[in-house]
Amino acid sequence: MNIAVIGLGIIGGSFCKAIKKYTDNFVIGINRTQATAEKALEAGAIDKIGTPESLGECDIIILALYPQAAVDFIEKYGSYIKSGAIVTDSSGIKRAICPSLSALSKKYGFVFIGSHPMAGKETNGFDVSEADLYKNASYIITPCGAPEDKIEILANLARKIGFGTVKITTPEEHDRMIAFTSQLPHVLACSYVMSPCCPNHKGFSAGSYRDVSRVANINSQLWSELFLENREPLITELDILIDNITKIKDAIKAEDRETLAELLEQGHKVKTALGE
Repeated sequence: MNIAVIGLGIIGGSFCKAIKKYTDNFVIGINRTQATAEKALEAGAIDKIGTPESLGECDIIILALYPQAAVDFIEKYGSYIKSGAIVTDSSGIKRAICPSLSALSKKYGFVFIGSHPMAGKETNGFDVSEADLYKNASYIITPCGAPEDKIEILANLARKIGFGTVKITTPEEHDRMIAFTSQLPHVLACSYVMSPCCPNHKGFSAGSYRDVSRVANINSQLWSELFLENREPLITELDILIDNITKIKDAIKAEDRETLAELLEQGHKVKTALGE
C-alpha cells in the first residue's frame, strides 16, 4: 500500500520508521517544515516527500497532528484524497474531532477511522522518533461507522508495526478512560513539580520522585488543547483525585492514624488486585 504520514514529529516519525522496518509499504511523508521532511527522507524513514496532491496516491493517510490541525488539514486538502482511502488520526481526544472528520469523510468519499497510539516520550520531534516506539503498546481504534474490512486493514497494520494490543471502543469511552489513564497523571505531575521543594530534590529523591514527575516534561501547547477539549471527563477525575487527597490530608491533620491507614490500605488493595 501507499501510506502517507502527515506530520513527522515523534509520533508521525515513529510511524514512518516502523512501517519501513516491518512492512513493504511505500511511505510518503508530508510535513510543514521542509527541512524535517528532507531529514526523514535521508534517514530512510520515508520513500518520498509528499504534497497535498500526493494524497490521491494513498491507500492510508495517518494524521500525526494536533487535534484541530488534523481537522483543518482535511478541510483544506480533503478533495485530493481518493475515494475509499482510509484516513486516521493519532489524537489523544476523540469526541472533539471524530464528528468533524466523519462528516468530511462523507463529503469527500474517504473512510475515516479514529485511532490513538498509546506511546510516546517526554521529548518531541523527528529526532527522537524510533521504529520500535510502538512495540507492545496499545492501539485504540474508534471505528466511527467505518466498514469492518477497513477497520481490519488498519488493525493489521498496527499489529505488523509492533502494537501488542488493538482496542476497539467508542469516542466517548476513549475520552473517559484517557482522562484517567493519561491526562490526570500529567496534571498530577505538573502540580507535583510546582512545589518550592522541587528545585532542591537532588540528593533527596529516588524512584518515587522520578515516577511521579516524569510526565511533567510536557508539551504545554498540545496538552492544554487536549485538556480543554476533554474537560468534562477530566474535571470528573480531578474532583475524585482532590476528594481522595483531601481525605488523606484531613486524616493527617487530625492525627487519625486508623483512618489514614484505612485510606492507604484502600489504595494498596486496588493496586494489588489489579496485579500490575
